[in-house]
Amino acid sequence: MVVIILAAAIGLTMILLSVRANSRFRQERKLPMQWMLSRSRPLSSTVIWSAPRIFALSLVPALAILVLALFAIGSLTLTPRPGQEGMMIPSLIFIGGIFLGAQILHLRLIEKTLRGAE
Repeated sequence: MVVIILAAAIGLTMILLSVRANSRFRQERKLPMQWMLSRSRPLSSTVIWSAPRIFALSLVPALAILVLALFAIGSLTLTPRPGQEGMMIPSLIFIGGIFLGAQILHLRLIEKTLRGAE
């Protein structure tokens, strides 16, 4: 039960981050989705492709919610190996933290790119 609550909390946090970003970027029709690494130009100025605002802000939370839901279902239906029973919560926190970090990085890169373009 703790796994479901924790997965839901991580998913809701990601949704709230996207809703907040949507209000912040409301004037933009498209948002950057991918940047090219280059030694001669800063990361925020080398956008490879963009996507409509709603898609750009909902992709990472949708992927995270899918993975976290599968994790929660697995925790309810699968039996851990002996000695690994205590790894469920730390694994969930690690996976959720990676998704939260990726979303925060994406939102910061979007903001930096748009602020530099103005």
